[in-house]
Amino acid sequence: MVGVLGYWAGNWQGYSSSQADVKKAQEAAGQKAGEDAAKEANPFKASNPLEGVESNPFDEAKKVLNPFN
Repeated sequence: MVGVLGYWAGNWQGYSSSQADVKKAQEAAGQKAGEDAAKEANPFKASNPLEGVESNPFDEAKKVLNPFN
């Protein structure tokens, strides 16, 4: 009986650790797939010239066209 219980506990622990290993492998594969997709979407590695620009191009027109100012 003790041998069966020890065998079952050992298998359960092995199953839990293998579940964690599978999860890590899936996360790594997902990360690599995301990086590969980003490289494929931008094959020339061109940067976005408007990255970080936070101005609204319509602010100036709104000031000019507002008759109540």
